[in-house]
Amino acid sequence: MTSGRVGRDLRSRLRSVPGIRAVSSYRREWLVKDLVAGVVLTTLLVPQGMAYAELAGLPAITGLYTTILCLLGYAVCGPSRILVLGPDSSLGPMIAATVLPLVAAGGDPDRAVALASVLALMVAAIMILASVAKLGFIADLISKPTMIGYMNGLALTILIGQLPKLLGFEVEADNLIGECIGFVRALGNGAAVPAAAAVGVGGIVVVLVVQRFLPKVPGVLVMVVLAIGAAAVLDLGAHGVMLVGELPRGFPPFTIPEVRLGDLTLLVGGAVGIALVSLADTISNASAFAARTGQEVRGNQEMAGIGVANLAAGLFQGFPVSTSGSRTAVAERAGARSQLTGVVGAALIVLMLVLAPGLFRNLPQPALAAVVITASLSLADVGGVVRLWRQRRTDFLLCWVAFVGVALLGVLPGIAIAVGLSVLNVFRRAWWPYHTVLGRVQGLEGYHDVRSYPEAARLPGLVLYRFDAPLFFANARTFRDEIRRLADTDPRPSWIVVAAEPMTDVDTTAADVLEELDERLNADRVHLVFAELKDPVRRKIERYELTRTIDPRHFFPTVEAAVAAYRLRTGAEWDPPADTENS
Repeated sequence: MTSGRVGRDLRSRLRSVPGIRAVSSYRREWLVKDLVAGVVLTTLLVPQGMAYAELAGLPAITGLYTTILCLLGYAVCGPSRILVLGPDSSLGPMIAATVLPLVAAGGDPDRAVALASVLALMVAAIMILASVAKLGFIADLISKPTMIGYMNGLALTILIGQLPKLLGFEVEADNLIGECIGFVRALGNGAAVPAAAAVGVGGIVVVLVVQRFLPKVPGVLVMVVLAIGAAAVLDLGAHGVMLVGELPRGFPPFTIPEVRLGDLTLLVGGAVGIALVSLADTISNASAFAARTGQEVRGNQEMAGIGVANLAAGLFQGFPVSTSGSRTAVAERAGARSQLTGVVGAALIVLMLVLAPGLFRNLPQPALAAVVITASLSLADVGGVVRLWRQRRTDFLLCWVAFVGVALLGVLPGIAIAVGLSVLNVFRRAWWPYHTVLGRVQGLEGYHDVRSYPEAARLPGLVLYRFDAPLFFANARTFRDEIRRLADTDPRPSWIVVAAEPMTDVDTTAADVLEELDERLNADRVHLVFAELKDPVRRKIERYELTRTIDPRHFFPTVEAAVAAYRLRTGAEWDPPADTENS
């Protein structure tokens, strides 16, 4: 009996694994489409994987190792049917900013790979633990305006950083300004290699033209094929153009990366930032593609899938990964129906490394720079910035500060600034929430903001006041000061009715402020009255024993009931306001 139950539990757990569930529900008619989509996807995975590895300051081969393992890992544990993971242009600078300062002055590539692999394992641990704790909501820590600013800053950083490589030379600098100065000086000193510049600039033109006029054709693949052909026919290597060279043969070996203990603490900050950006990117991409296929986004399962993908990459000389909207779109257009597409892509890359590692030996380095630069252009959202300027200046300011933070301080401080600004903006809105006086508008039901309807009628001696936020320690004094101001107007009101429906909470600090406020108002013969207070909040007020000072009869289920009680008590009639100044 026990063994049978254990067997059923095991089968149930296995069926809960997304990959096994996908296999059991796989349809035969999907097979051809998944195979074709896998072949098409591979033509994009190889050049982008190599390019984004070099963007992260790592050998190009690690981009292919990473691509293979993350595709396999997500196919087993990822919940989305067609989402494609891999090296990403938005993570490359973050990886470089975390890893490269720890690499010895000589630039030991093996040490850089080990550090990047540990970083991937840290990201995996963060994602898996967050998934177990059901913390999928942390993807919302970066608001849209700050994300736009961050991505625009990242796009500029990538663009400036890749320009020297595009033109065939190198610049050593620690920040964006230094890179700009170094680039201009080197260019003025004639460091640019004409053949490299022709390949790089021509590559950008080819990709953009193909994307513009033939959107279904992979422009990156067209450009890479042309660049390899030009390098072979024109012997570009003899004209000063750096080539990728032959890649190591074979499948990446299982490797437990070894790093110094002191390096681990220095990697943590980068791992947290990468995990946050990767999660936000994955949730947004998963939501977009799930809407097209009728799937539901499962944030906690997505975190587990990303975690396993990073774990697999980190154990096979890879680096942190995220989802790719462009590669997922290519897979979707090619007819992908399941994660078998990614598995086919991984298998084809392995076959290439085993059977034809020299396939890309004549690929010019400036062509890889062109791949990265065109990807950076897709990160930028100038239209979004213009829209923020037109629609909400405070959000535009947040966007601009995030952009400047990335551009001037670097990508890791930039993501910290973006998250900090998003959280502070939420706090600011709760600290200084919208609040207003209400009045009755002829022809409209209910009570309305006198800022929108300055002709609204008011009852003499009665103020209807709405405070659009929970009442807690940060804004309780703002609430108190505004109530005092209303109580001190001439003529002095006898009732101040708080339309408390938006007031979803009252904490202990706010309760103390309310008690002190009500005692002062009572001394001035002004009554504090609440209407539409939610039952859970009313129970808290009773638990705080506030009804010792606030008359229990001054709680009404609706604003209308409070107004009716006041009119019955005083006989007041509605009058147009004598003074329409906004409160």
